[in-house]
Amino acid sequence: MKGDLLIAASALLAPCSALLRFGCARLTVQRLDPLVNPGVNPSPHLHQIIGGNSFNVSMDPKSHDLAALSTCTSCQFSEDFSNYWTAVLFFKAKNGTYKRVPQRAQQGMEGTQGGMVVYYMTDALFDTAQKSSVTAFKPGFRMLVGNVQYNNRDEARNFRQLTYTCMQNEGTRAPESIDFPDKPCPSGIMANHRFPTCWDGVNLDSPNHQDHVSYPESGTFESGGPCPASHPVKIPQLLLETVWDTKAFNNKADWPADGSQPFVWSSGDKTGFSSHADYLFGWKDNSLQKAMDGHTYVSAPSLKTQNIAAQNKCTVKDMVGEDIDSCKLISTSTGFIADVGRRAT
Repeated sequence: MKGDLLIAASALLAPCSALLRFGCARLTVQRLDPLVNPGVNPSPHLHQIIGGNSFNVSMDPKSHDLAALSTCTSCQFSEDFSNYWTAVLFFKAKNGTYKRVPQRAQQGMEGTQGGMVVYYMTDALFDTAQKSSVTAFKPGFRMLVGNVQYNNRDEARNFRQLTYTCMQNEGTRAPESIDFPDKPCPSGIMANHRFPTCWDGVNLDSPNHQDHVSYPESGTFESGGPCPASHPVKIPQLLLETVWDTKAFNNKADWPADGSQPFVWSSGDKTGFSSHADYLFGWKDNSLQKAMDGHTYVSAPSLKTQNIAAQNKCTVKDMVGEDIDSCKLISTSTGFIADVGRRAT
C-alpha cells in the first residue's frame, strides 16, 4: 500500500451524522495570505480561499472582526464568516506547460463553484454519538497546519493526517497517502487537511501560527488521545476536504517521461509533503459553540443555512491583478516559476 494509511476506511465510510459537515463555494483564488504574509501583495504563492467576504490583504487581528465586517459567506452555514484556504494545484505536462487544476463539488453539493467541504467534530468521525464536549474557537483565533518548506516523508509526519486520497469513484475515502498519488485518479485527488485539536487556552495565535495548538499527547483525535498538559483545552476537529478535478490530466502519455507524477502545488512542491492550510475563525456570536454543545446531526438545527446559489454569489474582488490562468506565477519562497497556460521556462 502506497504511503501511510492514517485512518481506517470504516471511519470515513460510516454515516456522517452528529457533526457539522457542509460545503463552501470558492470565494476567490489569488496570491494573498493575510495570516503568514499580512499586507504582502502579491503573496509568495497562489491560494484558493472560502468563507466570509471581508477577506483582504491584511486582516489585522486587532481590528479585523470577520463576522462583523463580512456581508456574505460562501459557506452553507450563513453564520460562518471564517476564512479557510490552501495552496492551489497545478499539472505539469510532458511538454513543460502548466495548467491550473480545477476544483469540483462533492456528491450532493453539485452546482457549488469550486471550494471545499468543511467538518467540525467533537469525536471521531465514525462515532456518530458525538458526545464529547469541546470548546469552540474564540473571536480572533487563527491557526496554520503544515509547512510549505517540507519536501520529505519524515518532515511531513510532524503534521498528523495531512493526506491525499486517489479517488476511484465518488465514495472513495481510503487509502490515504502523505505524498501525491503516483497513478491517475479516475475521480480526482482529494486533499485532506486535519488541524490540531488541543489549545493552550490562552493565546488566540502564536508567531508561527502553530505553537498555541497541539495534537493529542498520544494517538490521534479519532483514537481519543488526551490533550497534553501544555495544551489542555479540547477544541473541535477541523477537517477540510478539497477535491481537485484531475480527470482532464489522466492521460499518462502527457505525464513526465521519467514516469514521475505530474502534480505541483502553487508553492512549487512536486512531492506533496508541503501540504498546508490556514484558518481564521469568524463564526457569528456563539453559534459554533451552540452547535457543538447540541450534539446534533449534520443539519445543525440551531444554525441558519443558505442555498448553493447564494454561496456562489459571495465573492471578493481581484486585489492582485493577475490572470492566474495565463500569466507567470512566481513563488518567492521557493523560486518556483510557472508560465501558466504556456510552455514552462
